[in-house]
Amino acid sequence: MVITNRPNLAIYLMILSAVSFTFMDGILKYLDHVSSYQLVFFRAVTTLVLCVTYLIIRKVPLLGTNRKWLLIRGIVGTISMTLFFLAIKHIPLGSAVTLRYTSPIFAAILALLFLGERIRRIQWLFFIMAFAGAALLKGFDFRVTTLGFILIMASAVFSGMVYAVIKKIGNSEHPLVIVGYFMLVATMTGGILSYSTWVTPDGSDWILLLSLGIFGFFGQLLMTLSLQMDLLTRVIPFKYTEALLVVLVGLIWFGEGFSTIAFLGILLIIAGMVLNTVYSKKGDFPGSEKISDADNILT
Repeated sequence: MVITNRPNLAIYLMILSAVSFTFMDGILKYLDHVSSYQLVFFRAVTTLVLCVTYLIIRKVPLLGTNRKWLLIRGIVGTISMTLFFLAIKHIPLGSAVTLRYTSPIFAAILALLFLGERIRRIQWLFFIMAFAGAALLKGFDFRVTTLGFILIMASAVFSGMVYAVIKKIGNSEHPLVIVGYFMLVATMTGGILSYSTWVTPDGSDWILLLSLGIFGFFGQLLMTLSLQMDLLTRVIPFKYTEALLVVLVGLIWFGEGFSTIAFLGILLIIAGMVLNTVYSKKGDFPGSEKISDADNILT
């Protein structure tokens, strides 16, 4: 259900969502000594507990109705998340987050091929702009290794698949049921893959690891509320403040500076994706209509 228009509040909530995700990203990078699979587990298990608690309180059926596609969404999202967590071990945090924001390009192409959605001609220009930015990042920032670049772009592809799966599910499921399936699959996957290399957290690591899911949950919740309050084209550009905030965190916290050309690449990616959102017609994929699904933007 869509909430009555409150555009200014919607923008504030989207910015708060970006801040929450930025904290999560920064903690992920800080916990470089923890395996990626263990990070997946802790990112997912806390959010899963929060989701299930909320659904039980609101008396929403936990298993949903379209279980096949909910499970597929969980699998695809888990692959994307795992690849992202692996990538940030190899490339700067700002580069990883920005490159992953190319996912709407792959979402649009998948929607064109499998869902019969239309891509407007001008959108191809914006896609080229974003890919040019990715090329600048890869070509002029020696810290973006080939392995890291492959991992993060693969993460973006699978993140794009999430769009298509969510489109298939439609509005038949409660947003947090969709998130719950995602977090359940991620918890199980992270737990299994980290079993052989599990290192019991010590001291403040416990707080940081558990906070991953908390920041992720509230980032998702605030984004969902924002999208319910106003048009996608008005609020989603503020979602991309996360990329700029992460670049700032990387610079201050991790000493990850960028050359002028590499930073230009980041701006091209952000500009291309924002313009793609603004110029998409209502009903096009990814569209400009109001959204009530928690996962329609990013995993």
